[in-house]
Amino acid sequence: MIDKYNPYENMLQVLELAAQKLGLERNDYETLKYPERELKVAIPVKMDNGDIRFFEGYRVQHSSSRGPCKGGIRYHEEVDIDEVKALAAWMTFKCAVVNLPYGGAKGAVKVDPAKLSKGELERVTRRFTASILPIIGPEKDILAPDVNTNAEIMGWIMDTYSMLYGYTVPGVVTGKSIEIGGSVGRVEATGRGVSIVTIEILKYLGMPKEDVRIAIQGMGNVGSVTAKLFYELGYKVVGVADVSGAYYNPAGLDIPAIHAYQAASGNSLEGYTADGVKKISNTELLTCDCNVLIPCALQNQITGEIARAVKAKLIVEGANGPTTVEADEILNEKGVVILPDILANAGGVVVSYLEWVQNIQELTWEEEQINETLQKVMIRSFGQVLDIVKEHHVPFRIAAYMLAISKLAKAKNIRGVFP
Repeated sequence: MIDKYNPYENMLQVLELAAQKLGLERNDYETLKYPERELKVAIPVKMDNGDIRFFEGYRVQHSSSRGPCKGGIRYHEEVDIDEVKALAAWMTFKCAVVNLPYGGAKGAVKVDPAKLSKGELERVTRRFTASILPIIGPEKDILAPDVNTNAEIMGWIMDTYSMLYGYTVPGVVTGKSIEIGGSVGRVEATGRGVSIVTIEILKYLGMPKEDVRIAIQGMGNVGSVTAKLFYELGYKVVGVADVSGAYYNPAGLDIPAIHAYQAASGNSLEGYTADGVKKISNTELLTCDCNVLIPCALQNQITGEIARAVKAKLIVEGANGPTTVEADEILNEKGVVILPDILANAGGVVVSYLEWVQNIQELTWEEEQINETLQKVMIRSFGQVLDIVKEHHVPFRIAAYMLAISKLAKAKNIRGVFP
């Protein structure tokens, strides 16, 4: 799916449409079509058997008009530069939607971490960090976890950067372990943000809790936290999925039991069974009998073909770019409401910002304060996007882009173009 649909081309199409709805001149948003900087690096690593193997790495900085760049690092063997460019642009728009003083960036290494030993993974990470060192830093570009990366990897990045500078620099990454400057609430932040805005839009759509049936694609950090929070709030989660397949029960899944199974089996749902649970494919999960679908896996999961078969009335994008432009058009024609990624999954970057602020100011906040701030920001941002939906009669995705682009265009006009 990733090869067939170019995520960067998808982003450009939505950007153009939103800019037209705002009535902007081309000069007002032309710079948003082009990343400020694209870095490609070759990463030599000595493997455990003594061989030297090269990996390809990327760091793309899309925009720094509103502040230092910010974005995750993903490890995936199918990643390419267009995917990273799209992810960097989405981060720019995401930060603008929730009004953070950041621009967008993204990085990646073309590797399957499951095929590396822990030592090899650490050496890949440290050499990659050294390769992109000139363009990153607390005032330039702050890294974070993404697909197949975690707090441990962020710790290696922070340590490598700090060793090369000669002093501890916790603010170069977010999503770290708490013991080395990470923030409480960061692990749950993206999933918590997804749950907050989902509940807000359910209120707006008049969908009572007892009628809601939720299916979640992806049981990594975002999907598993989202499932846990909805279960605890009394919502019925009828389907979940990971790389092993999808698991469906129209009567509702026992999410704590699923999490316990994951913990005991190396974070996989392979082989999970329970009364009333049927194993289905990921495609069947996306088109299952639910009224709220939350894709939390990779981009381009909901294609035109799948969109035609989607039964959900509401899609909340926990992943980045899970819906293609073709699918977007089909779903809009069907009357499906889509809460876009640049709003729905912004909880992670909100709490990453709070972690960064604590690092650079040498502060420590309690989890209650972090979660209260996250909720305030997500509800405020949802309300601002909803106001644009009502005023301009546009889908939520276009409204979110309109909000972001208007802020970015103003910032660019104020700063001007350096000769």
